[in-house]
Amino acid sequence: MGGRLGQRLRDLVTLSDLEAPTRFHTSHEVFADLEDACLANPDLATFEVVGESEEGRAIAGVMMGLGPQLVTLVAGAHADEPVGPETLRAFVLEGLAARGWGAEGGGLEDVFERFTFRVIPHLNPDGEARNRSWIGTWDASRPAESLGHYLRGRRREPPGRDLEFGYPDLRVENEAATAFLFDGSPVALHASLHGMGFSEGALLLIEKEWLVSDASSGLRDGFTKAARRAGLPLHDHDRGGDKGFVYAGPGFWSTPRGSAMREHFLEIGDPETAAKFRSSSMEQAATTSGGKTLSVVTELPLFRLAPSSRPGVAESLQAFKAEMPSVLEDAAEERSLQPWVARFGITCPPLEDQVRLHLGVLDHALEAVESREKA
Repeated sequence: MGGRLGQRLRDLVTLSDLEAPTRFHTSHEVFADLEDACLANPDLATFEVVGESEEGRAIAGVMMGLGPQLVTLVAGAHADEPVGPETLRAFVLEGLAARGWGAEGGGLEDVFERFTFRVIPHLNPDGEARNRSWIGTWDASRPAESLGHYLRGRRREPPGRDLEFGYPDLRVENEAATAFLFDGSPVALHASLHGMGFSEGALLLIEKEWLVSDASSGLRDGFTKAARRAGLPLHDHDRGGDKGFVYAGPGFWSTPRGSAMREHFLEIGDPETAAKFRSSSMEQAATTSGGKTLSVVTELPLFRLAPSSRPGVAESLQAFKAEMPSVLEDAAEERSLQPWVARFGITCPPLEDQVRLHLGVLDHALEAVESREKA
């Protein structure tokens, strides 16, 4: 292999260097590809069906690497957030293909020697199927049309059905994930890849004890720079501790906790909703390590609004939400949403850029874990 492509392969040393997809795929589409990639690398990877969804769809799981530190990765808990699953599929398929591409003593071969990864690319194939009508038509270059498809076809599960807050056993999908990801082995790093329908920029949620310490400074700095390269400002919204989210400046909150959600709804006199929240995947990961796990949640927008000027106040997002009933009405009637797109400066970050930013977060999170171990 020669020329520029060969040079790119020789230079590849991080996850964010991997080839990023240009369109969304389905779990069914890539199921055999995931299995074949593992079979082609039997010394490094194994594939298994970790369980079935409520409607009988297979849930794929992949183990990769030989390292002493365990990393657990999951996406798709909210099936209307499709970039996370696409990222983890790319990580498995492109990562295994790239295992020997790095320079001697580095590259992905070195990553696989330092870490063991347990990966569930999509935890919610049933939800994925229900959202397919808009995911299959999403086009970053056509924000008005993509917005209409999204608003008409988006389906999201409510509290009590939410897989992110369903650990260890709210649904069969949670049971499968708990058994595969969190079998008692200490988890050094856990990442739950998510997304936002609308925001003013990129947001990274970091486990609170890490967020408020210097141990996360490299991760935060790396995320800020990676977001800038992707053309995304940082989403700046100080929620004042609402639902337990700690604000740590533009672009950074603490990770969500089911315990904080329960407390919030009890405080406002809604015990019925409070009872619907169990542990998050981040809380479940923490049980394996005595609370030492670094957990991160990526939140990137499908539709980015023009950023606000006031620090800590997401004015554009709040204004858009206030107009949402009218936007939804226009979408339902299949009227053009271009006036709304123009009014709020809505753009769609390209899928490739979003995937690389997700992968970049994993790069910097791995570095943070190793730095802690060496300290």
